[in-house]
Amino acid sequence: MVELDETDRDILAVLAEDGRISNVDLAARVGLSPSPCLRRVRRLEREGVILGYRAMIAPAYTAQPLTVWTGVRMRVHERGLVDRVESEVLDLPGVTEVHHLAGDFDYLLRVEVADLTEYDRFTRDVLPRIPGLGHVTSFVVMSTLRDDDRGL
Repeated sequence: MVELDETDRDILAVLAEDGRISNVDLAARVGLSPSPCLRRVRRLEREGVILGYRAMIAPAYTAQPLTVWTGVRMRVHERGLVDRVESEVLDLPGVTEVHHLAGDFDYLLRVEVADLTEYDRFTRDVLPRIPGLGHVTSFVVMSTLRDDDRGL
């Protein structure tokens, strides 16, 4: 675990709010001069604290405007099978997030597809090919009221 001081946390808070802020403006916001600020940002990137920067595109403007959260349970929890499921789920087309859970589901997948027909193919043809997967529950997103990752 990387040790963060108050200035590091301030930098992270500003970048989480505005990942496109210039280094000069970031330095001014956190009370540093530009050179030490840039060194801190580069260190946070190098140490894996800052994972990356990206443009968040409204789903309606992508080729996969339909989001379905998919809860998946495994039939059995054998180590080798769990490793295989995790490896295969990470490579599934349309899966943009994979979360290992405690509770009713073993995994929660964020699946982005063109439409319900494509999602139906995903649940009928793609998921059943993964050995060990059992029950699947789907939650179709009708609208998004808040998504901090998308700035809504």
